[in-house]
Amino acid sequence: MFDSVGWPEILVLALVGLFVLGPERLPEGAAWLGKAVRQVRDYATGAREQIRSEMGPEFDELQKPLNDLRNVRNFNPKTAVTKHLLDGENPLDDLTGNGSSSSGSNGNGSASASKPAASKPLEPGERPPYDEDAT
Repeated sequence: MFDSVGWPEILVLALVGLFVLGPERLPEGAAWLGKAVRQVRDYATGAREQIRSEMGPEFDELQKPLNDLRNVRNFNPKTAVTKHLLDGENPLDDLTGNGSSSSGSNGNGSASASKPAASKPLEPGERPPYDEDAT
């Protein structure tokens, strides 16, 4: 319910309450607010239970799409791709060399040319190397 309310907002509300109500009436106001929130929560729980008792098992069927939407909020595309396409293997293992596959080779035993060689920088006027296989 209060997912977006953090400590700074609560502090600002407490300061505003202190200035509006004053230090004498602030505890009474906080107690009233606590009772009101508790009463609203009880009303919501009662309404949910009443709907559940009237609808029976259909209520759970209606809640399933809402639960699916909550799961979408926590969706991680990298995990989904890893799970569904790569059968749970980490796709970065091939790139970092942590996996059991023969990473770093292009099939004929030589190192892949995807990374440029860490050589000295080009001199002024020198042309960069041209790779015909990359074009």
